Amino acid sequence: MPRLVIPALLLLAACAQFPEVDAASRAVAGPAPALVPLGPLLAVPPPQAAARGAALSARAAALQARAAAAP
Repeated sequence: MPRLVIPALLLLAACAQFPEVDAASRAVAGPAPALVPLGPLLAVPPPQAAARGAALSARAAALQARAAAAP
């Protein structure tokens, strides 16, 4: 008997109405956003990537020089 009670309660809970969820889904205004292919977006590097790369390389070189100078 207890084996049937838990699934029955779960089924009853699944049939419940949630007005907050229904109202929120209807409240979304405007058209859906356009979907674009991801490939072209990933192919273009961010504009700061080159500057960050140069700064990171300089910092790495400074740290390596500092490590080499340490006793």
